[in-house]
Amino acid sequence: MNQNPHLRPSKTAVVLLNLGTPSAPTPKAVRAYLKEFLSDPRVVEIPKVIWWCILNGIILPIRSGASAKKYASIWLPKLGSPLMHYSRLQAKELGELFTNQGHSVLVDLAMRYGEPSTKKVLDELKAQGMERLLLLPLYPQYSATTTASSFDEVFRVLGTWRDQPELRLIKHYHDNPAYIAALRDQVLEAWDKDGRPDFARGDRFVMSFHGLPKRNLMKGDPYHCECLKTGRLLGESLGLERGQYLVTFQSRFGKQEWLKPYTAPTIEKLAKEGCQRLDIFCPGFPADCIETLEEIAMEAREIFLEHGGKDYRYIPCLNSNPKWIEALANIAHDHLQGWPLSSEPEAVLNERNERAELAKKALT
Repeated sequence: MNQNPHLRPSKTAVVLLNLGTPSAPTPKAVRAYLKEFLSDPRVVEIPKVIWWCILNGIILPIRSGASAKKYASIWLPKLGSPLMHYSRLQAKELGELFTNQGHSVLVDLAMRYGEPSTKKVLDELKAQGMERLLLLPLYPQYSATTTASSFDEVFRVLGTWRDQPELRLIKHYHDNPAYIAALRDQVLEAWDKDGRPDFARGDRFVMSFHGLPKRNLMKGDPYHCECLKTGRLLGESLGLERGQYLVTFQSRFGKQEWLKPYTAPTIEKLAKEGCQRLDIFCPGFPADCIETLEEIAMEAREIFLEHGGKDYRYIPCLNSNPKWIEALANIAHDHLQGWPLSSEPEAVLNERNERAELAKKALT
């Protein structure tokens, strides 16, 4: 192929963006990951000098070892991090689905923190001839702490390029019909297998989303409202009445007020009130991770059973459910309209090469 980069076939790429994960369930790897994650001003809005002292003097020395034990409890044999495994699988299967649909679209995964880094992925796509880039965050509900931070990193990398690609961003898809349908089917599949909760008896269905400090909402972050809408649409699609399902927020950290109601206290309250069976699902996490597998599937289960609950059922995240891969493709297609999705015809490449040769002769 001609070495002139302008003569390569131009390609369209879709990059899935996710948060990231430690490379191993060890204190050293977890510390490196937490340091990068918690040093992001989008995540922690505290003056840098004050936060540096807190982070490096208190949080990292204490939390790295404890968090490493939690990661070890959910690490997949031979596969490693669940978040990495399922996120890579989603990118792989989305690319295969595009191919089966007759499209020639590059699909890859980039992590905001850790590997594969955003820079590494974008550089590799550039080398393959990427001229058009669609960013598809694996955060259905928009937040400055996740979506905006991932976009920031893409902008930072592209800011160093002389020849930048066309760029499109998907801000959110919290109410996208294909996404809601994939969530519904994931829950119904679990209920087909294990039986539907007896809501007349007092069984409940809980949807737990990752929490944020309340001040984020007060400053205008739409995340809280988008989570509530996802919860309402999923509840309606399952044919549930208000009161049969609840939306809660998990992963609270520190002493400040976070989005309410909190997941753990809600589960404890339900158990004490006589709820016998509780089904819990995490719609905001497209892939299982430490927050779902350790915090919800393990810790929350103990809370429910210790306070009188009898039957606790964790419903896995979407992961590689074919309906979810189809939903990702539908969401991507909505934003790819007008861009070529197939390889350039040979005639177009030949014409481009001919024009380049004519330009060379004109300069000699």
